[in-house]
Amino acid sequence: MTFLNLLNEDLQKKWSFPSTMPIQDQMIPALIEGKDVVAESPTGTGKTLAYLLPLLQKVDGTKKATQALIIAPSQELCMQIVEVIREWIAGTPITVVPLIGGANPQRQIEKLKKKPTIAVGTPGRLNELVNERKLKLHELTTIILDEGDQLLSRDYRVIVKSFIDGADHNRQVAVVSATITDEIELVAKRMLHDPIRLQVEVEKDLLGDSKVVHSFVKLEQRDKTEFLRKISHISGVRALAFINNLDQLLMKKSKLDFRNAPIVALHSEMKKEERKTSLDSFRKGEARVLIATDIAARGLDIKGLTHVIHVDVPYTKEQYVHRSGRTGRAGADGEVITLLAYHEEQAYHKRMRELSIKPVEKIWSNGQLIEGHAEVKPPKQKRGNNKSSGSYSKKKSESSSFGNSFKKQENKKFFSKKNRLNNKKK
Repeated sequence: MTFLNLLNEDLQKKWSFPSTMPIQDQMIPALIEGKDVVAESPTGTGKTLAYLLPLLQKVDGTKKATQALIIAPSQELCMQIVEVIREWIAGTPITVVPLIGGANPQRQIEKLKKKPTIAVGTPGRLNELVNERKLKLHELTTIILDEGDQLLSRDYRVIVKSFIDGADHNRQVAVVSATITDEIELVAKRMLHDPIRLQVEVEKDLLGDSKVVHSFVKLEQRDKTEFLRKISHISGVRALAFINNLDQLLMKKSKLDFRNAPIVALHSEMKKEERKTSLDSFRKGEARVLIATDIAARGLDIKGLTHVIHVDVPYTKEQYVHRSGRTGRAGADGEVITLLAYHEEQAYHKRMRELSIKPVEKIWSNGQLIEGHAEVKPPKQKRGNNKSSGSYSKKKSESSSFGNSFKKQENKKFFSKKNRLNNKKK
């Protein structure tokens, strides 16, 4: 715990953890030295304190200026960060303000007039306040990008760059995330001043100290909603379930509500109060399963989470790591379950090979999940297509027969009428 000696007396007194985390050992000294940092470390390994403690040591609470800006992609993550900051600044002149979408902008503007020491916000709302000249970028000496891979993606890259460019010339920037791709690292290098690259191995944390079991359940695509309903009735389960598509999430939630399942949802189209109600219900244990999209659940720290469920196979290994990191935090036990339809098997096993994970197969038996093998036959698409094609041909044939029959009858009527006319002429 050598870095603790670098912190001021107040921060040392508030440190109550029995040990430090690897990313903290690497990142805190680097930030205190004033270096820009790009840090990669699995979810739940202490990244928030790794950037927060040096920041709290650097800012001056007696100075009337907003000196630090922490940017995060979701409202929930921003509020989580704010709560951690409030715990550490208690009894000091340092102040913090959340600037997130969904909240009253006028109230945020009034708080900014008081010059809070630290601002924590989402890109969209921060951009609005900057454009209205309510948030003074030139006063910023520190900028933190939490979930940096998301913030430096093409969706937010231009906005985030404008924040960095508008800050004090000698500003310090830190980018932290559970995954940093080559593209994100390249973008970060262009925006930061000669950043140092810090990395904690993903595989070690996922497979070693964190005691997380990675498993999969083979089932039909249409049975995934029913699986969520069943697992929500198991006592002691607290699961976060990820769904790739918002439309699918809404459809599943509707079906689960109809069955009165103890399940709540979290997605981008919900209002701030609705999101808060869902999270509170889940945290209190009133709901056992929280179904969510990736962006809505980014960075969420929910204590006692027993399971992460991939209702759909993640698109990338980075997505799998981000989702899975919600359970088994800081060495706790947990399980990551992937619901595997036949057409997803190839993509899933590719992800496992990329992460060097050997998952176990499980089946549903007598109201619980146990290790076993299920036989899920591939969908009979070709046979179905032939059948429908045959059916179509049959209908077409029947239609043709009907048409031919109709024509014969009309011809008979025409020729019989013609014969009668000819007889009359005779």
